[in-house]
Amino acid sequence: AATKRKPDRPAGRPKKRAKRAPSAAEPDAKPGPEGAGQAEYSIPPPVSQGKWKNKERVLIFSSRGIDFRARHLMQDLRTLMPHSKADTKMDRKDQLFVINEACEMKNCNKCIFFEAKKKQDLYMWLSNTPQGPSAKFLVQNVHTLAELKMTGNCLRGSRPLLSFDPTFDKEPHYALLKELFIQIFSTPRYHPKSQPFVDHVFTFTITDERIWFRNYQIIEEDASLVEIGPRFVLNLIKIFQGSFGGATLYENPRYQSPNMHRRLIRLSVAAKFREKQEVKEVQKVKKKGSKVLIGEDRTEVVFETPAEEKPVEIQLVKPESKPIVKDKKKPRKIQRKKQKKLFRTEH
Repeated sequence: AATKRKPDRPAGRPKKRAKRAPSAAEPDAKPGPEGAGQAEYSIPPPVSQGKWKNKERVLIFSSRGIDFRARHLMQDLRTLMPHSKADTKMDRKDQLFVINEACEMKNCNKCIFFEAKKKQDLYMWLSNTPQGPSAKFLVQNVHTLAELKMTGNCLRGSRPLLSFDPTFDKEPHYALLKELFIQIFSTPRYHPKSQPFVDHVFTFTITDERIWFRNYQIIEEDASLVEIGPRFVLNLIKIFQGSFGGATLYENPRYQSPNMHRRLIRLSVAAKFREKQEVKEVQKVKKKGSKVLIGEDRTEVVFETPAEEKPVEIQLVKPESKPIVKDKKKPRKIQRKKQKKLFRTEH
């Protein structure tokens, strides 16, 4: 029976049938104009719709009291990592486990926290919140983007390549740090703020028991690199099981705190000064010391022959005076001088 058409609503349109590819059972389908109604087109394979599945978000912030260089480094990392978020500075009196709550409020599951002490020492925390693990580093030799003035450049928000030293695969604590670096510094695919280009490389190199971070631009396909910046060195202190605390998984035995390093420098300077003072005192004692007198030698006068003693003569008569010899040439000289004076007055 035919359906009645309502006056308010339009009649429903019949649904279109999905096109399907011609099967092998229908080989007689002609591609010409006569078989155009019978032949059907094949559906292309599904294309990725670009869904943002890896939703890694990194919270980058610091404590109060950091200097200008640390603040610029923090801003550079925020620029290079489009999946990062910022937050206000944390008070020094607050405990570190408060950061887990801040990450939860910001909907972040990774954190980079810069901790400043004595307005000259900079520490970096890398943490996987809220379960862990977390690592604490001492940041040394910091150079920012504005300071270096490198010739390299990269697209803002582009995805980086991560290059690791082969040592990261040899020791277990370095393997844990490698996984932490990959999850924090790699930009998630199809992130809304990222660009679908790969034009720079983050390198992590282990030298002198420290991790050296560099950022290079990929210029051409032959992998020629130009440094962009920033650059810094991470000296590992401890790796904790939890986030910003917990059991210690690894402790660097070769780590030397900045306070101890400055103390050793002061002691070395004081030792040099003390050594100079001791040398001066020894020289003064040598100068003031009395000379050692050598005793008389009895055999020294064996070959000496005494001289004959002459009798002392007493002269009772006054010696005769010597005759005065006059200079015969003197009166002639006087006469010549007088003649010269007369000659001058006349002329």
